[in-house]
Amino acid sequence: MIDVNKPITVNGKEYTVLKLLGKGKGGYSYLAQDGENKVVVKQIHHEPCEYYSFGNKIEAELHDYKRLNAIGITMPAMLDVDVAAERIVKEYIDGATVFEMVNGDCLPPSCIEQVKKMCALLYAASTNIDYFPTNFVLQDGVLYYIDYECNDYTEEWNFENWGIKYWSKTPEFIKYVEQSTSK
Repeated sequence: MIDVNKPITVNGKEYTVLKLLGKGKGGYSYLAQDGENKVVVKQIHHEPCEYYSFGNKIEAELHDYKRLNAIGITMPAMLDVDVAAERIVKEYIDGATVFEMVNGDCLPPSCIEQVKKMCALLYAASTNIDYFPTNFVLQDGVLYYIDYECNDYTEEWNFENWGIKYWSKTPEFIKYVEQSTSK
């Protein structure tokens, strides 16, 4: 984990860390600033994950970004990569996550329409993404997939069989909220 009171360096460029945005299976994401521009700096971590196995995480991020970019998924641009420090700088997408909107009972129907359009592109390319709602941000009416993780398509992990369970206040969503707030 990065000390939010100290600047972070990526390939010699210094960023001021503003706050921790979140922790995922592969890393910690921080809102940071390089003078005027806000960005996201992701620091890869090597903490165990009981339900997912990784190879080289930084190489996987680069590979997945290229794969999703070629498919045409709306996502933040990768601005810089420091392979040695295992850090990625991404464009900052400012807006509410699908998770926040579901939790606040204010998810616009356009989000479901947009993720289904993403699915059409992904499925045609035999690809799944991580459909968990914290990985999607709505900015100016456009839904962005803010993670780069993707995998070969399997029906079990597609949007209709897994992701949709967390895009409304289903028992799965409510259980997740209860578990995450009790920690």
